[in-house]
Amino acid sequence: DDLYRTLSYTQNDEKTDKKMYVSTINCPKHDPYGAMLATKRQFGKMGGNVAYHGYQSFKPGEVTPEEAHKIGMETAKQMWGEDYQVVVTTHLNTDSLHNHFVINSVSFTDGKKFRNSIGDRLELRKISDEICAERSKSVIESHKFYSNKKAYWAQKAGHVTHREMLRRDVEEALSQCINHIEFVAFLKALG
Repeated sequence: DDLYRTLSYTQNDEKTDKKMYVSTINCPKHDPYGAMLATKRQFGKMGGNVAYHGYQSFKPGEVTPEEAHKIGMETAKQMWGEDYQVVVTTHLNTDSLHNHFVINSVSFTDGKKFRNSIGDRLELRKISDEICAERSKSVIESHKFYSNKKAYWAQKAGHVTHREMLRRDVEEALSQCINHIEFVAFLKALG
């Protein structure tokens, strides 16, 4: 159900100009859902994460729908095209044109599951940035990636995360202490 809902959302007629900006990699455009399920069944991997959903956004007015979709397809092919089934859609319903990627979590070549680690997200960013830079499109200069969704949402809500508290305490201890014993005692005093 999650896979079906995600594919339905990303392929929405109103957002993709009646599916004009919907493409697939390693699966048929007319039934990516069926193809992805068949791959999962073939390798006996129906459970766990069924797919990954990512996106790629552009500055308002920076790209045409055709450019955005080409960039999305090239990004997806470089990132997942050798081993995974991918649906790439370009949404036109906001000021910022953006691509959605839906990636089957199971490889159609060997049945291995894609894990979507921090390294994968950094690689995706690198590929996307290189493709955009080649076309003189803007890239975000710096951005934090979070492996922990709780930390991401805590920061987004204005809360201090455990990691940020720890970093602040260590920096304070480093500025106040002259040796290791003082450093450990200072941190213990902070709790």
